[in-house]
Formats: sequence, structure tokens, C-alpha cells
Amino acid sequence: MLLTTAPDTLPKTTGVEILDLLLPHHRTTDQARASAEAFPHQLHRITDFVRKGAPIVFTLPGFPCKSPNPAKTLGHLPDMGERLSLTFLDALCAQIERIHSPGARVVICSDGHVFGDLIGVPDHDVDAYSDELRALIRQSDLRHLSVFDLRDVLGDLPQDAKRAHVHDRYAPTLEALRTEVRTDAATLALYRGITRFLVEDAADFTGTRSALQRECRRRAYGVIQRSRAWGDLIADHHPHAVRLSIHPQPVGAAKFGIRLLDAPDAWTTPWHSAALREPDGSWSLMPRARAQRLGRLVHRDGRPSHFER
Repeated sequence: MLLTTAPDTLPKTTGVEILDLLLPHHRTTDQARASAEAFPHQLHRITDFVRKGAPIVFTLPGFPCKSPNPAKTLGHLPDMGERLSLTFLDALCAQIERIHSPGARVVICSDGHVFGDLIGVPDHDVDAYSDELRALIRQSDLRHLSVFDLRDVLGDLPQDAKRAHVHDRYAPTLEALRTEVRTDAATLALYRGITRFLVEDAADFTGTRSALQRECRRRAYGVIQRSRAWGDLIADHHPHAVRLSIHPQPVGAAKFGIRLLDAPDAWTTPWHSAALREPDGSWSLMPRARAQRLGRLVHRDGRPSHFER
């Protein structure tokens, strides 16, 4: 029997089962574990896909490029952190397929070009990172994943022109964003988190510490503006998708924060860290400098890959 002819309760029941697979990986600063019913935005969209008998589409902005701080990462290309994270996402889709036979897929919306100039990463490094992501997905046969970036939207336009186009069409005004930072706790936390990353990654800054803080606070607003713009562009291209986020999200938010690997805080990502393998086979993410103190460097395909205790 087709899903569209089933009683209306069946799609929602299946939707709850699918959302229950995501909940253990919820990236949030909230303390209490919530049930599927506490996520109405996600449940509604997942149920719609189930009701139509269609594959569930998730969009995940992220995987932009490696942090330029050599104390955090092993280089400018994806390494074991990305490999493990992509494998996790593909496996999660495979689990969903066992519940919902049309399956699921995650569109990795690689956003490095959107704000590379603000975070100090050159466009050729962003291209190399994104190309390697695609190659990794293909070589590892991660059939539930794909990559979407500005090249898919605006082709071969100069990168500055692409950034200007996205900003002018979609970004909130600076005044509106400043007001939101002052009045919304989640936006303030995001602003502070991005400022912290920018300060940490400004390894070549030659001014005073206070000047660096001011500069990074200014750029943090730009990063959020363009991140919001990128999110709206993604929504235009994937209007029915379930929106995932690599940033912590409160219970009930329109975006579902997802934790890719174990890390010491809710903000750590594979592109701001290195992977460390424990003797029991488990993995965690941490700054390269710390992982280097705890383990030995392992190479894969001629490149630094991860650390092992």
C-alpha cells in the first residue's frame, strides 16, 4: 500500500521514529533531553516527506574550509574529522531508510566562499577543500550525501561578485542584526562564539589585543549576515528540506543542531580541530596542539590525517 493511502496517523508516527534517530545527536546548550514532539518544525517537514512517499531531504550549511590557525588543524584539506563526520551523516540516512523506504539524503551546503574573506581563508583553499569533500564522498561511496556551494548557484562569476550578490539579495541589515544581538540570547551566544573563533584564528594579526577584539567583533557581524543570507539562499533552492545546523540550537528552533562527533564543547567542528583516536577505538575532536600532546600523528594517502594515543 502506498504511504499516501495510509491513515494520516501513520506518516506522523513514522516521522516521530525518524526524529527519534536524530535526537541523541542534537547539538544544543539546553540541559534537558526533549522528545520528538518538542520539535514541531522538523516533525512537520519530515512527516510531509513521509506522507508523499518521497526521500527526506536535509540541508546542512557547514564544511566551509579549514581554520587558518595551525594550532587547531592539520592543514587546509579535509582529514579524518571530515571523513568520520560524512560517514556518520551517511549512516544516519541509512538508518532512516530502514524506517522510511524512500530513504533520506543530506545536502552539504559548503559555505566557505560565502565568508572566506572575513575569516582569512583564500578562495583557492576553499575550492580545494570543497573539491576534496566531493572526492571523499565519491571515493567512500557515501550515496546519501551531496555537496552544494556558490559554484552551483552563480557559476564562474568572480568570488567577490558572488559574495556581493548573496549579501545584497539576502543579508539582514547591520542595524537589525545589532538589535537582535542585544535582545536575543541565542543570537548573542552565536555572535560571541564566532567572535571567539575569529580571535583564535587571527594568528598573523600584528596589532594590539584590544584592536584585534574590535576587528573580530566587526567581522563577526559580517559572518552572521552572510550566514543568514546563505541560509535564505539554501531555502530558496531547497524549500521543503529539513534544516540542520552545526551550531547549537535550542529545543523547538526552526533549525536542528546536529553534533557530528564527540567534542569538549558544543561549538567544536571538524574544520576547527583535529581528530584523536582513543585506545578503545572511539574518536573525539580537539585542537591540533592538544591532540599532538596526547597522541602520535598518522598519515593517510600521504597527508596528515589524525592522531592516535
